[in-house]
Amino acid sequence: MKVTAIIPSGGSGSRFLSSIPKQYIKVLGKELIVYTLEIFQNCSLVDNIVIAAQKNYFDILNNIKQNYNLNKISKIVEGGDERQYSVYNAFNSLTLHDDDLVIVHDAARPLISDKLLCNAIVFAKSLGSVVVALKAKDTLLKGINGKVKSYIDRKNIYYAQTPQIFKYKILKKAFENANKTKFLATDESMLVKNINVDVNIFEGETTNFKITTTADLELFKKIIRKKISEN
Repeated sequence: MKVTAIIPSGGSGSRFLSSIPKQYIKVLGKELIVYTLEIFQNCSLVDNIVIAAQKNYFDILNNIKQNYNLNKISKIVEGGDERQYSVYNAFNSLTLHDDDLVIVHDAARPLISDKLLCNAIVFAKSLGSVVVALKAKDTLLKGINGKVKSYIDRKNIYYAQTPQIFKYKILKKAFENANKTKFLATDESMLVKNINVDVNIFEGETTNFKITTTADLELFKKIIRKKISEN
């Protein structure tokens, strides 16, 4: 069973007021995306990495591949206007067997642990369809016009993360259906659920957060500095 990771990397960086997408911002001398890619490079269960990115960042990514010896990166493909289209372009470039696994992981989730990644892959090998998700702990409320309207029972609520892992044949069917029906989802688990395939939940980690704001980036920097000081 071959395991391929797709890393969509097409964000614009608009929330950072940055001239480049956040995944290429350097943190302690290293591009943010490198922290993510190194986890997959070093995971013994991952065979192959495909990146979907804007074409004008191909040179940067090729330099990153060479400079950090990321030899599992086999392809860099052009991304689309939406995350779904970027992942699909990467997926469409693959030649895999039905039961091979495809992982999708956000470029801007650089703190996924090797333990979480490996355990989620093993889980997916047996079940074929997995989303890493974090159980809600805080009180959840619905607000309208800046006022509390109602409260939501958090008992069965999870925050979806990545990686999301599927057998090739399942994700292929999900993409074909989405293309046919013009269904646009926010992530791959939604695409798969839309074809009535059960998506199994694997418990995530609080540190596996997505960097979307400058505050997230500052927190990431603090965590990385602490890791360096402890080593």
